[in-house]
Amino acid sequence: MNLPPKVTPRAFARLAEIGADQQGSALRIAVEGGGCSGFQYDIKLDKPAEDDLVLEGQGQKVVVDSTSLPFLAGATIDFSEELIGARFVIENPNASSSCGCGVSFSM
Repeated sequence: MNLPPKVTPRAFARLAEIGADQQGSALRIAVEGGGCSGFQYDIKLDKPAEDDLVLEGQGQKVVVDSTSLPFLAGATIDFSEELIGARFVIENPNASSSCGCGVSFSM
């Protein structure tokens, strides 16, 4: 059985800061074909759908659709704040390689 993705407290805290729950939204993590490495992450605020996996913490939600779930098994969703910018990042043990920006990967 595949492990579900995990969300760090830092990622949930960032969602609380931007008020995602007050908008009725969750952070949606999806995997699509494309990008320079074959697959790419689509990360956005969105309304949860009925068949989504919902990960909850600190009153916040992160959702993953059933199609993307196998690609994100065991992944960690985090929030990174550096001099060059702030963004949600995904540490994916299923990815065999990724591009320099961390948006696309191959398996």
